[in-house]
Amino acid sequence: MASNRRAFLTATATATAVGALTVAPTPATAGTGRPHSPAPATATAALDELLAGNRRYAAGRPRRPHDIVGHRRLLAGGQHPFAVVLGCIDSRVVPELVFDQGLGDLLCIRTAGQVLDEAVLGSIQYGVEELRVPLVMVLGHERCGAVAATLGRLRTGAAVPGHLELLVEEITPAARRTRALPGDWAEHTIRAHTAWVRDAIRADPAFAGASVVAARFDLDSGLVSLLP
Repeated sequence: MASNRRAFLTATATATAVGALTVAPTPATAGTGRPHSPAPATATAALDELLAGNRRYAAGRPRRPHDIVGHRRLLAGGQHPFAVVLGCIDSRVVPELVFDQGLGDLLCIRTAGQVLDEAVLGSIQYGVEELRVPLVMVLGHERCGAVAATLGRLRTGAAVPGHLELLVEEITPAARRTRALPGDWAEHTIRAHTAWVRDAIRADPAFAGASVVAARFDLDSGLVSLLP
């Protein structure tokens, strides 16, 4: 099943460079979950807000809402997140913290190594079609454990136990493509795999209403940078 899914995604993925961000319509009520300012209504504004929040996080100056109870009550009637973030399950890479956002601001989907499956794709589509989210970000990070497991398997040929095989199978193509490159093989793999996931999502017509970007989180500096 995993190989069939990858074959489908590979067939639809494109190698085009990052183009201009498109604008997806957002309901007039969007932003009711952000008591101090309206939610970004375009992909460009959403990306700007994510990167600005990340700079606050990296600098140690977060400004997330402190009135959690009041904020929760405000959101009880509905949600209007302004971005979908597909990230890794790594406990050090929590999107709401990394981007200094509050309850209701982001629709977060997390799998080891940002690996795609039908549940992930359906969840992203829910955000784009039902919630009218204008931006999808695929967020990789340095020193990813799923990538390390994949490289270990390729180096030794040792079997991967249980369900971990799915993760390794999905990341292996990026690892093979970058093996001959000079420098850090793990870093090359992380970047290549994250960009591939972005391209697979971007090429799928189910997500035509949103802009899709790829980024990398640096564990040492706390900063997020966009990938080409």
